[in-house]
Amino acid sequence: MKESYESAAEFLLFCKLGKNLSDKTIAAYRLDLQSYLRFREERPDAGVMQYVSRLVETRHKSTTVKRHLASLKQYYKYICRDDRLSNPMLECEFKLKAEKTLPRTIAVSEVKRLLAVFDGERVRRDTAFCTFQLTRDAALLDLLCATGIRIGEAAALRLEDVDLRSRILLIRGKGRKERLVFLSCKQTAERLRNWIALRAELACTHSFLFVNRARAPISIRAIEDIFAKYRDLAKINARSTPHYLRHTFATNLLENGADLRSVQEILGHSSVSVTERYTEVTAVRKIKVLKKYNYRNTL
Repeated sequence: MKESYESAAEFLLFCKLGKNLSDKTIAAYRLDLQSYLRFREERPDAGVMQYVSRLVETRHKSTTVKRHLASLKQYYKYICRDDRLSNPMLECEFKLKAEKTLPRTIAVSEVKRLLAVFDGERVRRDTAFCTFQLTRDAALLDLLCATGIRIGEAAALRLEDVDLRSRILLIRGKGRKERLVFLSCKQTAERLRNWIALRAELACTHSFLFVNRARAPISIRAIEDIFAKYRDLAKINARSTPHYLRHTFATNLLENGADLRSVQEILGHSSVSVTERYTEVTAVRKIKVLKKYNYRNTL
């Protein structure tokens, strides 16, 4: 089997049916393989090494290049499985310098302002739809703030995943891995309870927890738009995204004394090395505080 759009389509079908990969992972594979095959059409004599060079020359981030390489590795592993085609990935060795970026967070005072919007006078409450929207959005954003779950995980939540009596959520994370998250904040649980009570009146034909006005499951893009709406109402960092809430949640757990292993499990990270990034954020904050407020600096 040779490199082609047909073999790529067969590989993606194998990923879906044979490996049970998530739709998001398969979509990423599809985009990467389409990019690679277009490159091969332009330069039939070129190979993986030249393709990676093109990605680097066009200033793709090292994380993006590594993702392309991971896609190609799995693709070639599949099409070379009968040994009739040599696997070029076995002949290439890449050492890419990874950019080191700290997780972006927002101040706790800004999170407080964001949640306070729902108790203020800046949101409409005069129609049934406004009530629906306000109740849903308060539960959704409070949930993101209080648990640090990803927006994709919030969109995937179903009614049966929520146990309000014990305040436990079943979260389905990356790689189809499941974890339990506790709602430690009573106000978050109460907002979620209010939304579930309202949702019960909507006669939905599915069990997804968060829905739009058409009673369909809410999308990731819709959650991003909801966050942007209240972010602007609260007048917090205009560049922040919903993922900032996850970073802020993790950073403050560590700042308040939580151990690294527990934070890893709560966030659903596959490796503790991913969680360790947040310790660097807390260190940077402490340095800033000490530089600004340590009385010894002025003696």
